[in-house]
Amino acid sequence: MSGLIKQIRADELETDQLKHISTKDLGSRGYEKYVRYAAFPSTWCPGCGDGVILKAIAMALDDLGADPNDVAVIAGIGCSGRMATFFNTNTLHTTHGRALTFATGIKLARPEKTVIVISGDGDASAIGGNHLIHAARRNIGVKLIIINNGIYGMTGGQVSPTTSQGFYTDTTPYGNFEPSFDLAELLKGARASFIGRETVAHQAKLRQLLKASFEHKGFSAVEVLANCHVNLGRRNKMKTPMSMAKYYDDITYPIEKADTLTAEEKAVRLPLGILVRDNTRPEYSDLYYNQLVKVAQGSVKGGASL
Repeated sequence: MSGLIKQIRADELETDQLKHISTKDLGSRGYEKYVRYAAFPSTWCPGCGDGVILKAIAMALDDLGADPNDVAVIAGIGCSGRMATFFNTNTLHTTHGRALTFATGIKLARPEKTVIVISGDGDASAIGGNHLIHAARRNIGVKLIIINNGIYGMTGGQVSPTTSQGFYTDTTPYGNFEPSFDLAELLKGARASFIGRETVAHQAKLRQLLKASFEHKGFSAVEVLANCHVNLGRRNKMKTPMSMAKYYDDITYPIEKADTLTAEEKAVRLPLGILVRDNTRPEYSDLYYNQLVKVAQGSVKGGASL
């Protein structure tokens, strides 16, 4: 993540020094008011795609003119779970796989707030998979960002539900034989009203996609294909962030160019962009409060007593 424009290198500073760095010292770029620089340096490996995503989220919030006090960022466990620490907003670091449940409670209590959830592929689709499908089914107005690096990076590089077949990991030393989740298709089955996908190789497009997802009324999910060149890439002949970025370019295509590809080409590549946007479904918080009002007014009756 860039932003220390006076050539201050976070990895060379002590934490107490970072606490004294002000927004004025950092420059006048609007997105920086969403970043908690006192929490740096990060624990991410050099070149990790999480930094790109952190900046893209901050820039999207700035594009919308969001008040940091009106934004809540909730994260689970994993490398991505550290990201909430670096936002100068309301933040919550929760238990593994449960970020969406905490976010649902926050959204119901304060439906006017922008509630963003950051999860990794394991956090969202393995231990948190049940919460994922029900958040989508309910159409709760939470903004989910799934950082999909195809690996359990923080715990050493175990296979995850999105690890590609044939890839080597710490727990698949002879190659992964399991079929992997296509998260977009999974979310379509759960009736998510906004689904998007982008890679860390295209930050400008990612920024615009996140902005669109934050503007969406109901549940939105953006999958970001991110490099973990340390625990996945180096085991699969992609030892640098750029080599993994090229890999993601090779296996994806912009949704706008779908008509130019054959069925065979689309079968082995993933579309990028806004894949689903349905504004017709009612948002869950609205349904919830409408029900409360009707009950309070006595305009609806309860069911038969047991």
